[in-house]
Amino acid sequence: MDFSLGPYQGLMAIIGTITVIVILGMLLFAFVLVAISLYSIKKGRLYFPAFLRAGLVFVEGLAKAIFRLLGLEDREMLAFFIKLHNTMSTKAFERVPITERAIFLPQCLRSARCPAHLTPEGLKCRGCGQCSIGQTHLLFEQMGYRIFVVPGSSFIKRMVKKYRPKAIIGVGCLAEVKEGIDMADKIGIVSMGVVTAKEGCVETLVNWADVYEIATLGVDPSLIPEDLHALAN
Repeated sequence: MDFSLGPYQGLMAIIGTITVIVILGMLLFAFVLVAISLYSIKKGRLYFPAFLRAGLVFVEGLAKAIFRLLGLEDREMLAFFIKLHNTMSTKAFERVPITERAIFLPQCLRSARCPAHLTPEGLKCRGCGQCSIGQTHLLFEQMGYRIFVVPGSSFIKRMVKKYRPKAIIGVGCLAEVKEGIDMADKIGIVSMGVVTAKEGCVETLVNWADVYEIATLGVDPSLIPEDLHALAN
């Protein structure tokens, strides 16, 4: 028995037309997002951050492809996504009490001569004075932060599961910070990222003023140690 597509041809044509319109619409939407993103990068200021964040989540893969097509490097894309995320998360972060926040520092910030040993909760700083972690570690703890010096994302997941902070600050290279932000988003934790000024595996650097700026968001100035002000400057 022959089967005729005649009765369905009109429906198939409508579905095909709708599909083409949707694809073209997504392409146009992605190009608009990329255009706003590139303009924001050029001006050093975020325009329409709420629209950008929602849109880039929806068409992230397509937007990244267009970024690459236009010659934007992956590093620039990641840096922009992190800046956008931080901007959109600032108010939520400010509302979280310090005692429910945690800071995760990468072990690569420590000195090559660091005497600290790895424990189930990361490196336990011994305050030897050979790097800047020791001083900042104490100052942030005085504010009420829980501080971890960790060698990788597995430690972060373990400590988040154990201590259940409501907000975290993650310091690391671009890829590590983006990975941490994605992880925090999945489990519903407010996160802020700070990218190291120098990448590598040993004796990397971070601009502590950037960490200070985020760590003091929503904090009563009277709770900020004077030495932390000096360190940030």
